[in-house]
Amino acid sequence: MSSPGAGAVTGTGGDFELERPRAAPRGAEGSADGDAHDEGDFELPLPLAVPDPVASAEAGPPPLQDPDPHSTPPYGHPGPWASAPPVQHPAVTPAHGTAVPEPLTPADDPWRRYDPWAPVASSPLQQTGAVPADGRPGARRRRLVVGALVLALLSGGIGGAVGSYLERHDGDGDRVQLSQAAKDESVGRAPDSVAGIAARALPSVVTLHVRGGGAEGTGTGFVLDGRGHILTNNHVVEPAGADGKVTVTFSGGETAQAEVVGRDGGYDLAVVRVSGVDGLRPVVLGNSDNVAVGDPVVAIGAPFDLANTVTSGIISAKERPITAGGESGDGSDVSYVDALQTDASINPGNSGGPLLDAAARVVGINSAIRSADSGSGLDGTQAGSIGLGFAIPINQGKRVAEELINTGRATHPVIGVTLDMDYTGDGARVGTQGNDGGSPVTKGGPGDRAGLQAGDIITGVDGRRVHSGEELIVRIRAHRPGDRLELSLLRGGGQRTISLVLGSSGGD
Repeated sequence: MSSPGAGAVTGTGGDFELERPRAAPRGAEGSADGDAHDEGDFELPLPLAVPDPVASAEAGPPPLQDPDPHSTPPYGHPGPWASAPPVQHPAVTPAHGTAVPEPLTPADDPWRRYDPWAPVASSPLQQTGAVPADGRPGARRRRLVVGALVLALLSGGIGGAVGSYLERHDGDGDRVQLSQAAKDESVGRAPDSVAGIAARALPSVVTLHVRGGGAEGTGTGFVLDGRGHILTNNHVVEPAGADGKVTVTFSGGETAQAEVVGRDGGYDLAVVRVSGVDGLRPVVLGNSDNVAVGDPVVAIGAPFDLANTVTSGIISAKERPITAGGESGDGSDVSYVDALQTDASINPGNSGGPLLDAAARVVGINSAIRSADSGSGLDGTQAGSIGLGFAIPINQGKRVAEELINTGRATHPVIGVTLDMDYTGDGARVGTQGNDGGSPVTKGGPGDRAGLQAGDIITGVDGRRVHSGEELIVRIRAHRPGDRLELSLLRGGGQRTISLVLGSSGGD
């Protein structure tokens, strides 16, 4: 609102104040106390007594007198409230002879001069200073001033109320209100989008908290069936030992205790089971043989105990040989993975979680990362992701999970030889002696039947190059016992190929 000026009315909400009009100098004329006033100017004493029109009508009009220009009112100048001589009303005699006052005409009504809403007289307007028809100088001007004050009071009150309303409802234009799209529950996501894949898979993914033997850890798993079996990594549940505690938390926040059904260090896989839980939603298992480099994938897990975390990327490579643990001639105490490589962000706590394809089917079990600080491994080291994560192919995970559920143990395919793990040349060399000091080729084993000899250097499996002993074990572990392989080897400087049927050894 504008700043108050002479005769201005200010208002805030419904409250308003009158500011006294500035007095204008008028020369030598003035009141007895020296105050200078214009002829029509006056000050309004507060509180202002407003006459009751109903009571006044019953009591009759008050006597009015013209102001005495030589008198000095209490406020130093003549005012509109000065008494005036009573107006004489003619009387008429009705039929029954009783004299009653004749009704006043509008021209004779003394209250009319104080009514700001009364219609204006039909006589022509007069110039300032002219004497009105009623013979009292300034009477019309005083009526106009009083009417203007009442109108200002009403306008101020209405204006203050409107201004307060507009201020509360941003009507002043000073407050900023930004546009925003309305919430739309009907907006869906494509089934093969990251959001669509996550929506389908999250109810099947769980977070595992493991404690026992003075150690504890966090990992991920996913539901395999309606009986409560959950697949995860061996290194996730290993801290529980024989008498530890495994707690499973579902994506909706429900928790349940789980028992270890079976685990295998060679494949770094384990199965736990929850009991008494209804409404389990198993995942859909895909086929890792169908995965191609560049395929989009989604990883779900609990990195650093942040459950239900979804990341996305692509398959950046296949058949990466990943190992962890100790060393052994037959690899029985080492974890070997012919892994899928992905650039989806995987961190400690993601271990055991699913790697999903565009149809929300599991194609791998997230198990390892390579970082700038700790290298690669499956031991749950607390290094951050640099975009190189590794997952156990689900084809291998499915076979091991079935064996762990059915027998509590997993079998390992073997060729029945002891490898020289210290060999630094290209390929995998058969050792000169076994772990027990005997022959490096197990008598009657798969290698013996295929014709392998001590010192042979195996350079390929089914046409794929092999560069080390670890890589040969990884290639073998990618198969099932009973599978037939074609091995390329060097012997005495010459190349040859032999056919070999994989044997089986009990897992740990």
